[in-house]
Amino acid sequence: METKTISTKKYIIKYGVILGITFVIYNVFLYLTNNITSEHWIHVTINIAIPFCIIIYGLYSYKSNNNDFLKLGKALKIGLGISLIGGIITIVWNVLLSNVIEPNLFNQILDTQREKMILNNPEMSPEKVNETMEFSKKFSSSYIVNTIGLFWRLLLGFIISLIAGAIMHKKRNL
Repeated sequence: METKTISTKKYIIKYGVILGITFVIYNVFLYLTNNITSEHWIHVTINIAIPFCIIIYGLYSYKSNNNDFLKLGKALKIGLGISLIGGIITIVWNVLLSNVIEPNLFNQILDTQREKMILNNPEMSPEKVNETMEFSKKFSSSYIVNTIGLFWRLLLGFIISLIAGAIMHKKRNL
């Protein structure tokens, strides 16, 4: 009986591109509906559901085409690869959005945060609000936001692929 393992590269690239394009389409939808600065719970849920579905389907597809075998290490490799490629595509979109399409985006996000802070903490002094906003400005540069975003996507991809890989894990009987 031949035990040939297929390459993970095509699954990583295929599903990573699908993940990235899906995030770009979702973010274009948010931008066109003026929801790019909103922080609604449904947006968080969708931002977790998209990679969850695509990574799990990528792992399932690999396992199906690999004679129903999947090692946990391969699952982690595929999941992190998909997350990395999807994250890079999303970063390209974010840079395009924040530098070309909507150069004032970070100021809009900070204004939304200021309004939310004042609304949720009416007893907060204006000096404290300004101090907090100045602190937020330091961490709202495109580089920092995209680095944190990529780290978050990789962490989420790791967790998803770890859980899904442990569930789908099946070794070859030699």
